[in-house]
Amino acid sequence: MQTLRESSTRGSSTTPGSAAEPAADEGRAGGGAARVRTTARTAGACAAVLATAGALLLAPAAMAADDDKVQKNIVDPQYSVAIAAQFARPNAQMLSSALTYDPKLVPVGSHVTVSERSDSKQTRVGLRVTDLPANRTYGAHVHTGACGVRPTDAGVHYQHRKDPRTPSVDPAYANPKNEVWLDFTTNAKGEGSAESRHAWSFRPGEARSVAIHERRTATGPGVAGTAGRVVACYSVPFNNSKEAGKAVAGVLSKIF
Repeated sequence: MQTLRESSTRGSSTTPGSAAEPAADEGRAGGGAARVRTTARTAGACAAVLATAGALLLAPAAMAADDDKVQKNIVDPQYSVAIAAQFARPNAQMLSSALTYDPKLVPVGSHVTVSERSDSKQTRVGLRVTDLPANRTYGAHVHTGACGVRPTDAGVHYQHRKDPRTPSVDPAYANPKNEVWLDFTTNAKGEGSAESRHAWSFRPGEARSVAIHERRTATGPGVAGTAGRVVACYSVPFNNSKEAGKAVAGVLSKIF
């Protein structure tokens, strides 16, 4: 049973099989509404909260998958959210928020979790995957577009300082300090994780997904930032604390 409540910030790990998990807080409804209770009254009510809140937070996708879950949420002044889903094949009728374009490299039904923790000092993004091929290295980056039917729908890498040239392959711009790189190598169980930390925050509405690529990210001149084909994509509500938090609080206040 899921619980949303205030707690202290936890540390994080970048080793395969463990991903950054943000702290949790109580949801609040706007307009002077009563504080949301910290536990669900029934398992059915809890499931309804997670499904509804997940759909609201995953706004860039056409429709959230049934397995999407809002695990934890902090509204203001800090933003912390972790969402999880299973990869599905693209379907024009109903798009999941987590899509695989190459089931051999990212199997249908494999799991992904993305977390973000932002405050006045830094932004931390964590990625964790399970049930992928064992002992394999993938590239992964935060992209500017939401996931779609085509791998190219996610657009280009998010950059803190934008390269005036597109595509950006200049190491002065395409580097892990100016972009969010989350390359990972799976272990023998097919689990992998990564975390990035930056002293800047995402511009609202400009970071909308995490794309997984077929190989490790290159760093040399003329190829910097490239990592081969996009093999999977997950739409994520980066830096969306006010909108996402209010939506979740509103849903919770109506149910509990």
